Amino acid sequence: MAALPACSSRDPAPDFTYTLLDGSKGSTQALRGKVLLVNFWATSCVTCVKEMPQIVDTHRKYQPRGYETLAVAMSYDPPAYVASFAQSRQLPFGVVIDNTGAIARAYGDIQLTPTTFLIDKKGAIVKRYVGEPDFAALHGLVEKLLAEA
Repeated sequence: MAALPACSSRDPAPDFTYTLLDGSKGSTQALRGKVLLVNFWATSCVTCVKEMPQIVDTHRKYQPRGYETLAVAMSYDPPAYVASFAQSRQLPFGVVIDNTGAIARAYGDIQLTPTTFLIDKKGAIVKRYVGEPDFAALHGLVEKLLAEA
């Protein structure tokens, strides 16, 4: 993916409503004003499982400064597996089960996991990662986005 030039050229992230594992509902629209990481993953994906501790660490590091994480489980992932994974690893962020695949389709028909999107405070996609991100570079970008007005 080419580097994104000025802020004005960022593509808007698709908005979606979701239901978290605890049954509460939310929307990405309600998260405007925060830097948002949307991670498409599956319990059967080795790389997803491997990167999850770093996603947790990133969330804990930046959440107090206005950063949010949504882990979107793929439609083929059995909900019981997702719930068990989230509970056993005490994931500190929202976990969404994309039952119908509508969220994955809205983000360009995601097939490969992990696929992760970093979204700025205005709701625009800043970066798309396929596979495990370089977390040092990701942290640098999060710092920059959190500093934006």
